[in-house]
Amino acid sequence: MNKSNLTRTSSLILVGTLSLLTLGSVSAETAGYLDETDMVGVSFWIATAMMLASTVFFILERNNVAPKWKTSMTVAALVTGIAWYHYTYMREHWVATDESPLVMRYVDWLITVPLQVSEFYLILAAIGAASAVLFWKLFGASLVMLVAGFLSEADIDSIGDGADKALFAVGVLAWLYIIYELWAGEAKEKVGDASEGTQFAFKAMAGILTVGWAIYPLGWIMGQDGDNADALNILYNIADVVNKTAFGMMVWYAATMDTKASSSEE
Repeated sequence: MNKSNLTRTSSLILVGTLSLLTLGSVSAETAGYLDETDMVGVSFWIATAMMLASTVFFILERNNVAPKWKTSMTVAALVTGIAWYHYTYMREHWVATDESPLVMRYVDWLITVPLQVSEFYLILAAIGAASAVLFWKLFGASLVMLVAGFLSEADIDSIGDGADKALFAVGVLAWLYIIYELWAGEAKEKVGDASEGTQFAFKAMAGILTVGWAIYPLGWIMGQDGDNADALNILYNIADVVNKTAFGMMVWYAATMDTKASSSEE
């Protein structure tokens, strides 16, 4: 068996394992049935399916890109795969309790958001323009954003009304710093010499972080009113699907376009 066939076989085995895990999680459900009027539950189920489908797609497409892009594709699959795993529990939490799965949602974000931010570094690495300093800037800012966001939104007695608003502001500032680095900082300068496809994907990914991530501060504001739990969770679920699957698709697009361009030059 040659290396190419071995890689494809490994990918198929991984996809098969994911499918078995999906069947296992479904058979182990104890929450009962999804009510046809529960639009929040429907949004959880749609998000779960989309995350799994995206993960399978990224794993299989990883075989079709140049070696320098394989790590980026792996990370894209990890982002949606981890989200899929958490959504299988978040959807059951909602159906069983009719409450927002806040802790599980932030656990998911704490893992997937830094991975997404690292994709910008990996794209720059693929075109030979990576900077370790930039990686740590983006990675650190994403952690500050998430930790501050969780502390501001969690129901912790030691955090008063004034403190939670201050923490929310810190999280927003960290998000704005990430946006600045991507649109006007070091990352923008380094991607300037990349191929047209890579530049398009990079800008689209930055756009997702700018527009798509703006949904989360809006959700925080909505969450201050306890009566908006339904709208809040639907909003978060839609945002997660767009921000994770569309983001990964832009990574795939950059990898595909760059691979095609490199093949045509040979």
